[in-house]
Amino acid sequence: MSETAHRVLTGRLVVATHNAGKLREMRELLAPYGIEAVSAGELGLPEPDETGTTFVENAHIKAAAAAAATGLPAFSDDSGLVVDALDGAPGIHSARWAGPDKDFLRAMADIHAKLVARGATAPEQRRAHFVSALCLAWPDGHREDFLARVDGVLVWPPRGNLGFGYDPMFLPDGHDRTFGEMPAEEKHGLPPIGKGLSHRARAFVMLAEACLERR
Repeated sequence: MSETAHRVLTGRLVVATHNAGKLREMRELLAPYGIEAVSAGELGLPEPDETGTTFVENAHIKAAAAAAATGLPAFSDDSGLVVDALDGAPGIHSARWAGPDKDFLRAMADIHAKLVARGATAPEQRRAHFVSALCLAWPDGHREDFLARVDGVLVWPPRGNLGFGYDPMFLPDGHDRTFGEMPAEEKHGLPPIGKGLSHRARAFVMLAEACLERR
């Protein structure tokens, strides 16, 4: 978190992403607060090199670059899948494992193959968690960071065609459906409609309490 006082966000915001799935979730989360969101992709902004070693560092790199390029506050998410039996991989490299063509089915198959190679076939051996680091950055350098996670196990074969990324193989604790089988309002909808289940929704709840005012 910032050491300075929280700053309330109003008006227009750049969502520092070229990922259509993330943008859709962000717009749905921001809608109740009257925030107009435009993406870095829609503005034709280049994707900065994510040279950080943590989710928080990479979220800051993306948000700061978008804020500097547009003169507007920018909002970035850096998230990924952390698999215990793979020593934390793919972690901050989650998107890269899908390759330039964003083939997450191949990436999920790769994770499954690596788990099998390590003898991780039982659910208790396939523990994993999703991490989401959200960063709000203003052009003047003010910054707010929020970090959250959701724990679960990895299933095979993948289940469901909802969500995006690794969602179809991630079964959150306490549920019998993967993120890929959950509709948007269940996965990342906020109370009273949803339960704020996803890692991104949990981080967003913290962000909203600190920096947003419901309309």
